[in-house]
Amino acid sequence: MNTKPTRYHPALVGLHWLLAALITLALTMGTLVLKEMPNTSPDKIGSLRGHMILGLVIGALMLVRLVARLRTQRPSVASTGNPLLDQLGKSAHAGLYLLVFAMAASGLATAVQAGLPEIVFGGSAGALPQSFAAYTPRVVHGWIAKALMALIGLHLMGVIFHQFGLKDRLLSRMWFGKR
Repeated sequence: MNTKPTRYHPALVGLHWLLAALITLALTMGTLVLKEMPNTSPDKIGSLRGHMILGLVIGALMLVRLVARLRTQRPSVASTGNPLLDQLGKSAHAGLYLLVFAMAASGLATAVQAGLPEIVFGGSAGALPQSFAAYTPRVVHGWIAKALMALIGLHLMGVIFHQFGLKDRLLSRMWFGKR
């Protein structure tokens, strides 16, 4: 008899929590450190290096997570009992994947347009541009960051609603243990 598991696969659980931490770090770093630091600061290249590496790692891990999600058996959908809220939850999850991939792509496009790989990783003597705002992908990167933060907030509200409002032990599904 093939029954649905009550928890997600351990690989998905580990990737979920690792990516949650890395995405939070990348968003915090971009919003509170890089955005506020002038491009003339001697610390900017090191900060960009860390942010770029983090973005590449997040993009790669999201691909691994997507493949694992498609190849492993998942628990039944956690219903709220309200079709509109259930659809909002499905859309929010799809949106998280979409926005994280778009964030990585817009960051990569910005880096390529601004010549950052040579400057940040290659030791090129080139200087950073006066502002990254001149690059359309960087502007898009900022919009995506705001949308991603809002969607993460919505995701957290959904988790809180399930865990404490519906008391359906939703968090146990995304934790380690017998499936």
